[in-house]
Amino acid sequence: MINSTSGPGLLFPKGGWENDETVEEAAVREAIEEAGVRGDLLDFVGDYNFKNKTHEDEFSPEGFCKAAMFALLVKEELNAWPEQSTRIRSWLTISQAIQNCRHAWMKEALEYGFCKWLAQKRKTTS
Repeated sequence: MINSTSGPGLLFPKGGWENDETVEEAAVREAIEEAGVRGDLLDFVGDYNFKNKTHEDEFSPEGFCKAAMFALLVKEELNAWPEQSTRIRSWLTISQAIQNCRHAWMKEALEYGFCKWLAQKRKTTS
């Protein structure tokens, strides 16, 4: 997880995607830019809706956004990355991550999306 630049609590790397990339490519790019990690995108965990004041515009006056969450198997921690001057990378257990999530939708994604995905993965590998 990474620190929020706008207040307390931790976040998962997130952001929009460019016109020339898929949502999966954007997820990999955001992990590199914000958290300084590279790895393999394993699976889609779920879609989560949230409000973001910076995305309020004529198309979405309420600032509604949708995040696609993915499980990433981290294989490399970078010593230098684009947002390292404003981001601190933290490694936590699932319970620590749930306690420290800044946003309720991220906590929901972790508790219900990721944990459900992880339980299914463990079932199929045992």
